[in-house]
Amino acid sequence: MASAVMPLGVADLQGVLTGSGQSLPGPAYTDPDVLAFEQEHFFTEGWVCVGRSADLIETGKRRAFSVGDDSVLVVRGGDGVLRGFFNSCRHRGHQLLPCGGEGTGKFIRCPYHAWVFNTEGELHGVSPSHEADVAGRTDLGLKPTRIEEWHGFVFVNVSGDAPSLSAYLSELEDIVRDYSLENLVVGDTHTYELATNWKLIVENYHECFHCDTIHPELCTVSSPESGESMSSLAGGLWLGGSMELRDGVETMSLDGKSLGIKIPGLPDVKLRDVLYIQLFPNLLVSLHQDFVMTHRIEALAPDRTFVECQWLFPKEAWDHEGFDPAYAVDFWDITNRQDWTACESVQQGVSSRGYQPGPLASWHEIVVGMFTSTVARGYLSGSLPELVTPDTYAARAESGAADAMAGLARGNG
Repeated sequence: MASAVMPLGVADLQGVLTGSGQSLPGPAYTDPDVLAFEQEHFFTEGWVCVGRSADLIETGKRRAFSVGDDSVLVVRGGDGVLRGFFNSCRHRGHQLLPCGGEGTGKFIRCPYHAWVFNTEGELHGVSPSHEADVAGRTDLGLKPTRIEEWHGFVFVNVSGDAPSLSAYLSELEDIVRDYSLENLVVGDTHTYELATNWKLIVENYHECFHCDTIHPELCTVSSPESGESMSSLAGGLWLGGSMELRDGVETMSLDGKSLGIKIPGLPDVKLRDVLYIQLFPNLLVSLHQDFVMTHRIEALAPDRTFVECQWLFPKEAWDHEGFDPAYAVDFWDITNRQDWTACESVQQGVSSRGYQPGPLASWHEIVVGMFTSTVARGYLSGSLPELVTPDTYAARAESGAADAMAGLARGNG
């Protein structure tokens, strides 16, 4: 595929890279060329989450996913190994499954000319009239993509040259280990299609500066003034923050009560915090003491985004008297929809001829600034970005514009 050119220059991004930072310029949220750049460099060069491995646990189960500017088929082989292949038949390129589609069985049959592959990606057979044309060929198997499983999530790297997933998520393991994500069971799934840019959803997720204004239910159980920011400090690409439950509150629910159980093995020191973490670019993981909520994001257009939201609970919760996932689902569905309304309004605002970004709040919006600065650095480097961390945010932001300007002057932008 043709390489997307750098969509924005250093002059466009000065305000993002200096001072307390700011939101990105309007074209970052509205220009198809910017999204094409992000699809190529952020989504195909990074590790993109495509879902839960439990959905593909059966031999022969397969699903097709849109990943950046490409399409990937993920299938569980007869040997139990989960594999990823480019969603393109080796005959004439017809998609083996439409994106979002799924199938099962020992063989993968192209719906166009009936080439058949096994679940390990090897060509198994063609129509009798075509057999002589492929006789003796051993190079006609499906083209593999890089794939890894992490705590029950499936990640794909389409470009094949991202750092290892363990390096990509460096230091995150120490934070999530106690939540036993791989053992949690999906209790409910909601899907949303929003009239907004994918980055505005992420920016909204990274701050609670807006909570007093639009989230009365959330503010009842957790203070917007609580918590701290966090990120990898060793080269990983994740960032986020925390909030604390108010006294007497058990979890994020409409009445503050939990109808579930504490995640087994979770230490008491983590019972009062809710963690909000983005695995760049497309997975948001919200960690509670009794459930985990995830948002998986697909950028469909500059002003259109698909979000799959799932609520995961300990499997033992279903044995608990009175358990009903709705206590968590209802709370967060209300909160999600409040956020979606805000994000769609911001999309309209950034599309205005009068839009000009203002300065971010130095405490409430520091993680927003880390995210927009990270994205801006990716624009300027023409590659998967290096994370801007909390400890280096201000200092590196100041030097970042100068470094980028120097790089552009040398023709390296």
